[in-house]
Amino acid sequence: MKLKTKFPYTDHCTNPGYLLSPVTVQRNMCGENASVKVSIEIEGFQQPVTFTCDVSSTVDIIIMQALCWVHDDLNQVDVGSYILKVCGQEEVLQNNHCLGSHEHIQNCRKWDTEIKLQLLTFSAMCQNLARTAEDDEAPVDLNKYLYQIEKPYKEVMTRHPVEELLDSYHYQVELALQTENQHRAIDQVIKAVRKICSALDGVETPAVTEAVKKLKRAVNLPRNKSADVTSLSGGDTSKNSTRGSLNLENPVQVSMDHLTAAIYDLLRLHTNSCKSSTVCPQGSRNIKEAWTATEQLQFTVYAAHGISSNWVSNYEKYYLICSLSHNGKDLFKPIQSKKVGTYKNFFYLIKWDELIIFPIQISQLPLESVLHLTLFGVLNQSSGSSPDSNKQRKGPEALGKVSLTLFDFKRFLTCGTKLLYLWTSSHTNSIPGAIPQKSYVMERIVLQVDFPSPAFDIIYTSPQIDRNIIQQYKLEALENEIKGKLLDIVHRDSSFGLSKEDKAFLWEKRYYCLKHPNCLPKILASAPNWKWANLAKTYSLLHQWPPLCPLAALELLDAKFADQEVRSLAVSWIEAISDDELTDLLPQFVQALKYEIYLNSSLVRFLLSRALGNIQIAHSLYWLLKDALHDTRFGSRYEHVLGALLSVGGKGLREELSKQMKLVQLLGGVAEKVRQASGSARQVVLQKSMERVQSFFLRNKCRVPLKPSLVAKELNIKSCSFFSSNAMPLKVTMVNADPLGEEINVMFKVGEDLRQDMLALQMIKIMDKIWLKEGLDLRMVIFKCLSTGRDQGMVELVPASDTLRKIQVEYGVTGSFKDKPLAEWLRKYNPSEEEYEKASENFIYSCAGCCVATYVLGICDRHNDNIMLRSTGHMFHIDFGKFLGHAQMFGSFKRDRAPFVLTSDMAYVINGGEKPTIRFQLFVDLCCQAYNLIRKQTNLFLNLLSLMIPSGLPELTSIQDLKYVRDALQPQTTDAEATIFFTRLIESSLGSIATKFNFFIHNLAQLRFSGLPSNDEPILSFSPKTYSFRQDGRIKEVSVFTYHKKYNPDKHYIYVVRILREGHLEPSFVFRTFDEFQELHNKLSIIFPLWKLPGFPNRMVLGRTHIKDVAAKRKIELNSYLQSLMNASTDVAECDLVCTFFHPLLRDEKAEGIARSTGTSPFSPTLGQIGGAVKLSVSYRNGTLFIMVMHIKDLVTEDGADPNPYVKTYLLPDTHKTSKRKTKISRKTRNPTFNEMLVYSGYSRETLRQRELQLSVLSAESLRENFFLGGITLPLKDFNLSKETVKWYQLTAATYL
Repeated sequence: MKLKTKFPYTDHCTNPGYLLSPVTVQRNMCGENASVKVSIEIEGFQQPVTFTCDVSSTVDIIIMQALCWVHDDLNQVDVGSYILKVCGQEEVLQNNHCLGSHEHIQNCRKWDTEIKLQLLTFSAMCQNLARTAEDDEAPVDLNKYLYQIEKPYKEVMTRHPVEELLDSYHYQVELALQTENQHRAIDQVIKAVRKICSALDGVETPAVTEAVKKLKRAVNLPRNKSADVTSLSGGDTSKNSTRGSLNLENPVQVSMDHLTAAIYDLLRLHTNSCKSSTVCPQGSRNIKEAWTATEQLQFTVYAAHGISSNWVSNYEKYYLICSLSHNGKDLFKPIQSKKVGTYKNFFYLIKWDELIIFPIQISQLPLESVLHLTLFGVLNQSSGSSPDSNKQRKGPEALGKVSLTLFDFKRFLTCGTKLLYLWTSSHTNSIPGAIPQKSYVMERIVLQVDFPSPAFDIIYTSPQIDRNIIQQYKLEALENEIKGKLLDIVHRDSSFGLSKEDKAFLWEKRYYCLKHPNCLPKILASAPNWKWANLAKTYSLLHQWPPLCPLAALELLDAKFADQEVRSLAVSWIEAISDDELTDLLPQFVQALKYEIYLNSSLVRFLLSRALGNIQIAHSLYWLLKDALHDTRFGSRYEHVLGALLSVGGKGLREELSKQMKLVQLLGGVAEKVRQASGSARQVVLQKSMERVQSFFLRNKCRVPLKPSLVAKELNIKSCSFFSSNAMPLKVTMVNADPLGEEINVMFKVGEDLRQDMLALQMIKIMDKIWLKEGLDLRMVIFKCLSTGRDQGMVELVPASDTLRKIQVEYGVTGSFKDKPLAEWLRKYNPSEEEYEKASENFIYSCAGCCVATYVLGICDRHNDNIMLRSTGHMFHIDFGKFLGHAQMFGSFKRDRAPFVLTSDMAYVINGGEKPTIRFQLFVDLCCQAYNLIRKQTNLFLNLLSLMIPSGLPELTSIQDLKYVRDALQPQTTDAEATIFFTRLIESSLGSIATKFNFFIHNLAQLRFSGLPSNDEPILSFSPKTYSFRQDGRIKEVSVFTYHKKYNPDKHYIYVVRILREGHLEPSFVFRTFDEFQELHNKLSIIFPLWKLPGFPNRMVLGRTHIKDVAAKRKIELNSYLQSLMNASTDVAECDLVCTFFHPLLRDEKAEGIARSTGTSPFSPTLGQIGGAVKLSVSYRNGTLFIMVMHIKDLVTEDGADPNPYVKTYLLPDTHKTSKRKTKISRKTRNPTFNEMLVYSGYSRETLRQRELQLSVLSAESLRENFFLGGITLPLKDFNLSKETVKWYQLTAATYL
């Protein structure tokens, strides 16, 4: 209620009743193309008002411009009462922000679509989501909304049925005491007791068990006729009778009294356990402060109740692992209970009745200490039915886990008997915390744990914080070596990977670090312990620490930081975050709730307060909490937070969310039916099932869960369909409720977990915002994805886009091996030269962004069915089922062997043709710039992913999974080193035949390909056509004759294959590389999956691959492979694929001629025609000169052929040529990209001022002398070596060494 009073319904800022359009700060917005045309619909005007304005203009200025068309005198108009609504959406631009910062406007500019807005007064805008006076006056009733939340688990018995069962029990007791045939009556009483225990989760306390036994014995004793028969008065039975007086009473009566008392004790125990907070201790009890308590922590694990018969048959023994943790780490070695089987009283239970003692004093326990109890089952080896028949029945299985905070919200140490609910699924192989499979219902069993009940209550009191100002130690006072070590640790990207020595050193020097605020998480993570005695100094440091920015403070919400003071302070710093930034990061905040010790925490209050003030946050938070209800360990906690959100939100918002939930349920039912239907019946089933969804729309308009600013009024059933992928997702087409809006198209999936897609898309969106803030617009396609429940969700459909597979197969099944399909497809949709240039530019920028994003996130299983291209040239990825480097396997090798997808047909679009151009250099520069910008935010990405570890994603389960991202971002390298690194990745990806082969596989799979292409289609990437033995003649003998070393353009070995055909006297020779042999084998494996093909030589070689020893070994192995292949079945040995491999190519004929003319010695390079320019980066640090050769453009040759350029440098004077440095040789190109560092160490600045850098560009030729393409001589005295110089230099006919 306190929270609600801070947000009165009358406050328009926090209760507008509509959604505000998100904004993204973008640098350099006022540069080129800063003007846009805006079309504004105004009431009373038949045509929209259209004018051009600057994107940097604020929205209220645009409103004033629009009002000028309506009013002559603006002084008479309240401009502040007007808003600009997005046409087709219930979304309003923010008046105090500039037009171009809104994401909607940025998308319009990206897609080159018209900016359509509507001018409305605030009162004319639909405000049906606003809170009202009735909402503010209504009491907050959490239980009411908890009851309404649809639960993903078996419902617990509610109060009324328990009362009915109690009435039945008392009735049976009275009957039993009054009847003569007590045996039958007592059976009815015991049955009533059994029903009560069943309603209370199958819990049967020792007192109930013992009382039932005594009652059975008592009924067999002689009855005392003189005893008065009295009716029971509920649970208020007296326990003060002496043994002597009991003997005077009816023994059945006495046993009934004991039984009733036991039942009411059980009821009280169950009721207290179901409450969200512990019952406060009585005020009359004595209190002892925890820091003075020397007792050891101990408790008795009594039993696990509610065991299913399925478990009884599958498991022989059970045991518990008891662990005590703080800050996500064990405080002591976990303790294992004894292994026991099941017992049967009323129900099956696992009974340990075992005392567990942790050798740690209560005084040593931090406030946030958590006890974890994990239940394991030992499989019954003799059982015929395994819960998972595919699994080896060996090790114990984790059946579930429950956690308990040792100190409650009032800071009292837990005492007495506790019933702890351990959630599991009937599927026994589930991992605790993971989301169970769709077909399994979550269930709970109850652990009964008995804590000591001393005569006093133990309370945790916080130490007194020392408010005196801490003396700030100056870094300069430290010795240079120590200062350098400290700064090195402080400037590391994160606390990941800090050694014990680093942590101890950092903690010791913590007072030197106050001028480096962002290192606080590292310092707190380095604290040796969080014992009460040490907290005062830690808190004093904490409260005098300079504030962290919200994104840096986010790390303090991770599992490493359980302390309440730390987390509360972190939330106070995070409160400065904007609503739009918070919306982007909500998934991490929702996961961080798992690390909260108490529900009433700063973080919960922060999220609820921001949800009250922003509808988009409330909407996103609702769906994230709904999805998290299925978490086996924390579902109950999320249920309470969701109940709180609904109780403080307004009636309008609750009704809207309820409608969305109903729509999702209906679509889920339709999608499941379509999935289950046979192929031919699916469309009929879809159309029929959609009628039910249509009837929902007849009664309601409904906002789309994926994007609540879109309001749908009905389905366009004729346009609804389904996709032919494995999950058979639906394409749902809805009619926009806004007549100015377009149709709404979404995909609805069932049977797939979309949470990993959500996370990958979230990371890509954050990357895009980082780039935009730095003025780098990579034209990224950011589409929405929402998991609406277990294994179901919605995905936004990007219009006017196709998969690369669909584009490539227009050019035949081997279209993935051709260079022109993408370019020609773009040309089809962009016929004019200006349109095509714009589309090509969009492709270059978006392709660069995709390469960086997919590499950094380790997004795998990339094939041409999950890479898409929009007709505007924007490329984007879909389906993120594999990430963080978890690659899809194909047989024994990874399908994703390239760092990222960059194929020759993509390079064709980037270059504008087959040959490399300066456009490719732009692409490389964009990639490297984008990569370096993301590297600066390494800590942010590691923190965001770390917070998602407990979400249950299969490929993000521990801190080890973050190692891929940290390694990919190379946080310890310089920007120049990272540029070199990423350039090598680009070269590796572009040269990967594996990617094309992977695409080829998908073309085969999608087209159900069963034969080979026709002769006019190439089946091998290096052969222009497909050939058969009918044309070439059968092969009699084949062998690898020898191998040659080649340098065209890089050093490699080529194998000479000797072929003797039937009817020929002379053999012929063909020349094939190892990669080409590999391609032959891979494609044979696809075409003949059921045949046993010969084993192919291992591609992996330790050390260098292009050396003579490796070539010699491979010659023998390839020879063996060829002999086995030719001796195989004729179906394989004489297939067209084998024939095409051995068919002589034009290069083979040239190579034979060249081989005969070789043997001439190399000459000195000759002078060629001079032209072009070279881009260099020159810098100096730590006694070392760094020359980065970046790009060369517009090289000229005398014969017009493309050269094989490389760069050679000297530091002159150099009489002995010891300063020679060389780059690698680039492929045949006039516009090479090198991004290679040439290093000169051990030179002082004074020495370098007397030197000149001589740079020569030469073309490496394998069959003739190298020739000179140009050079420059740069006096180093002209450079300011205290900073980096990046510049283009014109090549001249300079002399060279």
